[in-house]
Amino acid sequence: MSPIAISALMDKLGVPASAYTGGTLAARSPISNETTGNVPCDTLDEVDAKIASAHKAFLGWRTVPAPVRGELVRLLGEALRKHKDDLGLLVTIEAGKILSEGLGEVQEMIDICDFAVGMSRQLYGLTMPSERPGHAMREVWQPLGVVGIISAFNFPVAVWAWNAALALVCGDSIIWKPSEKTPLTAIATHAIFESVAKKFEHAPQGLSQLLMGRADIGERLVGSHHVPLISATGSTRMGLSVGPKVAARFGKTILELGGNNACIVTPSADLDMGMRAIAFGAVGTAGQRCTTMRRLIVHTSVYATLVPKLLKAYASVNIGDPRNASTLMGPLIDQASADAMQAALTAARAEGGTVHGGERIERSGGAFVTPALVEMPGQTNVVKTETFAPILYVMKYDTLDEAIHTLRDVPQGLSSSILTTDMREAERFLSATGSDCGIANINMGTAGAEIGGAFGGEKETGGGRESGSDSWKAYMRRQTQTINYSNAMPLAQGVSFDVG
Repeated sequence: MSPIAISALMDKLGVPASAYTGGTLAARSPISNETTGNVPCDTLDEVDAKIASAHKAFLGWRTVPAPVRGELVRLLGEALRKHKDDLGLLVTIEAGKILSEGLGEVQEMIDICDFAVGMSRQLYGLTMPSERPGHAMREVWQPLGVVGIISAFNFPVAVWAWNAALALVCGDSIIWKPSEKTPLTAIATHAIFESVAKKFEHAPQGLSQLLMGRADIGERLVGSHHVPLISATGSTRMGLSVGPKVAARFGKTILELGGNNACIVTPSADLDMGMRAIAFGAVGTAGQRCTTMRRLIVHTSVYATLVPKLLKAYASVNIGDPRNASTLMGPLIDQASADAMQAALTAARAEGGTVHGGERIERSGGAFVTPALVEMPGQTNVVKTETFAPILYVMKYDTLDEAIHTLRDVPQGLSSSILTTDMREAERFLSATGSDCGIANINMGTAGAEIGGAFGGEKETGGGRESGSDSWKAYMRRQTQTINYSNAMPLAQGVSFDVG
């Protein structure tokens, strides 16, 4: 990917060259490892200034009626529709995911905008009876403040949209620190938002801010008392740093961290249907999704049938330039990820595993590998550790209790699934004694999620929720209001306090 092509693409997206040239942060495409830009970085003083600007914008934005705020998000969705092809291609170039996934990520942004527009008229509170005569009680949700968004490389724009669309209709301003591995997609997305906001008379200046830089920039954002909510997506290691720092200042967090997702294959499973779910779940996005299928727990009665089918499917995966329509798997994000994959496969062999695939592909520039299927004797240490690469560990089980125990016996708890045509097995999997993950699927894989449902997980996954359902409440503060419309002053719980 030549810089000229990037320049033309960024120009179509409304991004001036000064936004991604002349700086010190090198943007690279994992397809060829070519430099696609040199992005100017913010200083710490500039970070403070942008936070202050976002706070000032919040003070005005919170007074705009929520349905009017929703109109801004509707217009953002329309702008994203207009730029879908170009922004989707940029996602592919910068993150390495195949073009249909790049376009799908932008579609997810459009979908959450549509969701948030409807939500802008449904920020419902509650009313409840008071025990005191002549009194009324209600709960109301109020705008929270500046929302800090820290996103990861694997979904460089969709995760921003999950947070931004809801935060904006809730009356918050937003400030975004994207991954330093995918700065151009963030710059382009921010330019699209700015073009919409400038034409929207109710949008104050500074409503959305973009921070460019490395870890020190993120640390400054995390430590700011003027940012009451930090929504951070990344590794568990990152979450262990962010969470305590925000908690120390009594801030709020939404943490979307590690996932070590498992699928159980039962004797009654429709294997032909399940093959596609497993293949996409394990290989899609080159194994670099939070919801990637990393563990396959297969009943002994179908193991000998399923594994050869999977190996045949793996051999048919076309690996290469993700811009080509025939490609099913692009590169890993960088050579460090390829090294981590090889280290995990070495550990798996040492722990008794049989490795199929997982080889490096010698290709100029990018970190291309073949997907790995690893037959393991049990759930060893390497299986319990998430490696962000296309590695699928396959294990046998005899009873459903054993399979569920294996599924739950890891530190992470994001996504899970079961392939079964037995209603009892499906319902057991969905019961309190079944999956302990935030996402549980029947006759599907673990990867992918629709924006209508709350997204997030348990345990070391962080416990936060983004996107659909009632996740909007995380971006607001709850206030209990009591109104005395009588001419008396009774106290609750029958307390008597007569003075004078």
